[in-house]
Amino acid sequence: MTGPGDARALAILCGGGAFPLEVAAFAKASGRPPLMIGVVGAAEPGIEAFAHVWVRLGEVGRLFRLLKEHEITDLAIVGAMTRPEFSDVSLDWGAVRRAPELARLFRGGDNHLLVGIAGIFEREGVKVVGAHEIAPQLLAPAGLVGVVRPSPEAEADVKIGAAALAALSPFDAGQGAVVADGRIIALEAAEGTDAMLARIAELRAARRLRFKGPAGVFVKAPKLGQDLRLDMPAVGLKTLEAARRAELRGIALAAGLVLINDRARFMQGADGAGLFVLGFDP
Repeated sequence: MTGPGDARALAILCGGGAFPLEVAAFAKASGRPPLMIGVVGAAEPGIEAFAHVWVRLGEVGRLFRLLKEHEITDLAIVGAMTRPEFSDVSLDWGAVRRAPELARLFRGGDNHLLVGIAGIFEREGVKVVGAHEIAPQLLAPAGLVGVVRPSPEAEADVKIGAAALAALSPFDAGQGAVVADGRIIALEAAEGTDAMLARIAELRAARRLRFKGPAGVFVKAPKLGQDLRLDMPAVGLKTLEAARRAELRGIALAAGLVLINDRARFMQGADGAGLFVLGFDP
């Protein structure tokens, strides 16, 4: 159990993927060994390399009891989770007590839901912190990141993608777009980044998109006004492979506002695949 004399005690509520592990490693290196709270069905078994517990979606009361038992003051929510329907979540008593509020939060976009959940945590005395606050080393830098340079046409596509994402922000929609030759050919919605890029690959294979050779840029940026503590956009090796399969020219990330998981391998893979990676000013 974390003692009151330690630096602000930290828990990481873990969704899927490797991000929770990378953030945990940075936290531990900075002197804040985290308690990993794995969401059953989402988090990776690898979280068990750290102090850990497992919870199910809907075990709200148990989650708050665990935070109090471990004297947790800060909580980060890291990793991918498929958003369930409220009616499909099995609620414990702590969730039942908050059911009307939770039901209202589920009637809206992801940012609306997450901001509301953060408010519930903070009313319980737990500060919600962002992964970028714990591990700023993971943030996409400004400018060219790898060795492959974008063409002027690709840079123009980046601007179109960034403008499209900004325009969609009021609707609490997705965080990604694909633009090719000045044309928006995909916008990320509920399916997520990987499925959107897979759709591009399928359209190219079916000759519905008739580009000769690599074409298009994947643009990733948060929504305007998005609470970055809760849902900061992220890319990783799966994103890179999906972009390669979609035969894109490159990836553009809002500098300082998108996380790159396993940056060294990510950049090595991008350079090897001939994909540029550009951090743009949002």
